[in-house]
Amino acid sequence: MDWLTTILLNCWLVLGEMGPYLLLGFAIAGAMSVLVSAAWVSRHLGGRGMMPVFKATVLGVPLPLCSCGVIPVSAGLRRQGASRGATGAFLLATPETGVDSMLATYALLGPVFAVLRPLVALVGGMMCGLLINLWGEQDEAKLNIVDQPAATSCAGGDCCATDDREHGNRFVAAARYGFVTLPRDIAVHLLIGVVIAGLLTALIEPNVAARWLGGGWLAMLLMMAIGLPLYVCATGSIPMAVAFMHLGASPGAALVFLIAGPATNAATIGVTWKLLGKRSAILYLLVTAATALAAGFGIDALGSAMPLHLPDVHHEHAAAVDNWFNHLSAAALLVVLAGSFFFSRKSHSGEKSVNDREHQTVLNVLGMTCSHCAAAVAAALRQQAGVVSVDVDLAGKMAVVRGNVADPSDLVAAVEQLGYSAALREGG
Repeated sequence: MDWLTTILLNCWLVLGEMGPYLLLGFAIAGAMSVLVSAAWVSRHLGGRGMMPVFKATVLGVPLPLCSCGVIPVSAGLRRQGASRGATGAFLLATPETGVDSMLATYALLGPVFAVLRPLVALVGGMMCGLLINLWGEQDEAKLNIVDQPAATSCAGGDCCATDDREHGNRFVAAARYGFVTLPRDIAVHLLIGVVIAGLLTALIEPNVAARWLGGGWLAMLLMMAIGLPLYVCATGSIPMAVAFMHLGASPGAALVFLIAGPATNAATIGVTWKLLGKRSAILYLLVTAATALAAGFGIDALGSAMPLHLPDVHHEHAAAVDNWFNHLSAAALLVVLAGSFFFSRKSHSGEKSVNDREHQTVLNVLGMTCSHCAAAVAAALRQQAGVVSVDVDLAGKMAVVRGNVADPSDLVAAVEQLGYSAALREGG
């Protein structure tokens, strides 16, 4: 049982090191969710040129959205009038980092990584947006995004709002988003990353894969190949990067994974294609790969020229064994993660019961991965004529719409405009 104890201890210590920074990040993210309004987004991100792209990138860098959750938000920005370049910039910069992951990166990987991640996201977002403005797909008719008022926007819209916010209690809305909605969205991926880190550091000798991961083109491309199709959030990728460094990955190779992993995944590449167009989607992937590789080679080159004072991933955990604050932080973080599932509820609007089948239409909705997705679907459906209330069941991959809807196919179209797959349920 010694190996199991070692694994659990390593997982616990990783949670302890991330705990205080993640909890602070949750609080900041909650405040941001009620302070940035949809009107601001509509006013500042429209039009062409460099300024909307810059503003979209700066807005996206601190927002804690994953590569799937950012899709409906980006669709909302586009429908609010954001330019194609601004939408692409937001789409690339947002999932690569966030205020919670910045603090967690500092906790586990030190200040160099904590500064480089948002910097690379900022540069990548700017490059992506400007290139899309120059060479992106020009035929609007080929896209499934129409110019009409937005159904949602995370920058102050329904994907971040709660019933408490709608009734004016901004503090409760911020607390619910920061300590219920956001932790619930990242909990599974964060804990998977922590377990992988615990397993690898406990069971595998340090530097065992240094031959393949220790730097150079092979290491960078291997990390890229692992990261691009993998669904991992910006915070959940951090303990995995620590585990790769334990195996012998160079700082540059680990940074490539930290950038490419959260930026996209196999499920969202097709949605990006649909949202921005073929040429824009290709530019998005090329910029993601180019910025990740440039950052990886850059930090390795810098490290060979001067000391970077990176953390020693082989000994950091051992030093934290007797640190009572780390143990308290780990316990607090687990309480928040567990509590987020206990206090969460389905996206809901209206007064009728879910079981009331009068004038009820049920949709199967595929592609939703987090509460942002569910809220975006609910908001889009509520915009349709005749809709009285909407319930979205994220786990059940369905939406229940009540009201007098003349043409149910309009509901399907509204959901598909966000990039999800929808179909009317037989007998619903």
